[in-house]
This record gives sequence, structure tokens and C-alpha cells, in this order.
Amino acid sequence: MAETLDYSVLSIDPEQEVARIKESIAKTVLQRLNRRGAVVGISGGIDSAVVTALCARALGPERVLGLLMPERHSSEDTLRLSKAVADSQGVSTLLEDITELLSASRCYERQEDAVRLAVPEYGPGCRFKITLPSVTEQDTYRVFSVIVLRPDGSEIRRRLPLQAYLGVVAATNLKQRTRKMLEYYHADRLNYAVAGTPNRLEYDQGFFVKGGDGLADFKPIAHLYKSQVYELAAYLGVPAEVRSRPPTTDTYSLPQGQDEFYFSLPYRKMDLCLYAKNHGYAPEAIADALELKPEQVARVWRDIDGKRVTTHYGHMHPVLVEPVPEIEALRGAS
Repeated sequence: MAETLDYSVLSIDPEQEVARIKESIAKTVLQRLNRRGAVVGISGGIDSAVVTALCARALGPERVLGLLMPERHSSEDTLRLSKAVADSQGVSTLLEDITELLSASRCYERQEDAVRLAVPEYGPGCRFKITLPSVTEQDTYRVFSVIVLRPDGSEIRRRLPLQAYLGVVAATNLKQRTRKMLEYYHADRLNYAVAGTPNRLEYDQGFFVKGGDGLADFKPIAHLYKSQVYELAAYLGVPAEVRSRPPTTDTYSLPQGQDEFYFSLPYRKMDLCLYAKNHGYAPEAIADALELKPEQVARVWRDIDGKRVTTHYGHMHPVLVEPVPEIEALRGAS
């Protein structure tokens, strides 16, 4: 295609889209899943805020439970913003601080042990995060680094060897899986369904934990680009402070943006890259809008393809030796 694209291609009609999603949630939860309501893990971020608002509108706020699940490394703003989201939608909440559960599973200890494989001097009072180099600036294989901030303010940056990287990620994934365990506990207790919160960018690129935030009974915004989620947030009355908060992982002891940890670009640029790739445009069609060179866009697209392949495991159902026809028939009917 010869024409160029700009960010306007991502615009939607919020009223129409909310009506469509509301109908889907109500039908899914009350009829297909035969549940009374929905549980949403509210993180203080834009995605869980929009899912909370959509569930409240589809099922009634009295049929939605918002779970607040901070832990030792959560931002100081997380709990306050999560409560603000629930209050704005009239949804009741329960606080489940998961710090003790994570300590009992040695999550923090395991994280720090893995970091010390790269930074042996990591000790009490240190904080850390892991980052990736920019995909637009180089066309080589990207390797994670760990950034450690010492109590005296000095910083250490080291490349993460594979064993250390896998150890950090494995320990960190305990956080998402612990939260999901509690979501399903309360869902079972109330005969509710569990709502998932990934947007299209996260769902497509595998930015979730299998058995953690990737696990849900329904995912009402997985078809929406992140930019579109922000459009819905404004329409749904999500608090302005949540809408202006930069997307973060809120996972490590140092603050970390999603683009420095996982995505190649900030979310608006990633959305346009993904849209153009999905619709068969050439890199030249979006290079000007992104303020990138066509070859840089091509690098982002290669990274998108790579993540689709490497994270496919997260989307897979359990593998059987052979199908069980009776169960497959039920799955198809639903």
C-alpha cells in the first residue's frame, strides 16, 4: 500500500465500543459461564481500570469485586490509585497484601539470589530492575541487563547471563501467579468469573505470565490497542490521575516503564507499528508519523515477529496425546 498512516487510524467510537463490550461481558459471564458476577484484580493501571468500569456497567457494580493486591515492591501510588478506580465505578474492594505469601514462597530471596549471579555485591538496601536496549538503535540480538541502585545512590549496570535472567523472571512470575490464585479463590467463593486485563499489544506480544495474569475466564479488552483503551478510559470516567500515569510493570524494586523492559517503543508508537503490520502496510507508511526511519520500523516488526514466536507457549492449551472428542465437542459448543 502506498498511502501513509497516522495515529487517527486507531481512533474508535467509545460509546459504540462500550455498548458492544458490555453486551459481550453480560452474555459471557451470566450465560456461557453461568456465573453471578466478576472478580477484577485492580492494579492502579489503565487496563484493569477500564476492565473494572466495563464489568460494572455490564453486570452492575454490586456484582463486581475489585481485588487490591499490593506487595513489597509495589509503587507507593498503587493502592491509592486502585482504590480511586474502584470508588469511581462504585465497586466494592478487598485488600489482599501478598507480601507475606511471596516471602513464604521465597520470591524476594529467589529474585535477589538470581541478581547476585550477575552482581555479587548486591546486598541489603539495594534495589534493582532489568532492562532491554532499544531495538530501533541496533539490529543485533538484544540481551537483558540488570540495573542495581545501591543505598549510597551509586548505580551498577551489568549484562544478565541466561541463568540469572531466567532466575529473576521465574521468581518474579510468582507475583502474578499468587495474585491469580487469590482471584480464583474469591471467584469460587462468590460464584463469579475472573476477568483478564490484557490489551491487544500485551496479548499479541505475550506480555503476560502463563498461569498468572494470562489466566482468566474472559478478556474483554484483548482486541483493543492500548491507545484505544485510553480512549475508553476517558469515556468511562476513569480518574484522570490513572489516565495520565505512564504504563509501568510495577514489579521490581526500582520503578520501570514497560518500554524499557519489554516493548520496543512507547505504547502509542507500538500500537501504530502493530496496526500497520497487521494491515499489510510498508514501513514507509508509518515512518514519518513515528519519527523513525523505515529500517527502524522494520526492526520493530522483526521484534514483533520474534516475540510472537517465543511467547506462543503462553497461549497454548495443554497438549494431549490425542483429542478427547466429548470434551472437544463441549468446547466447540461454548
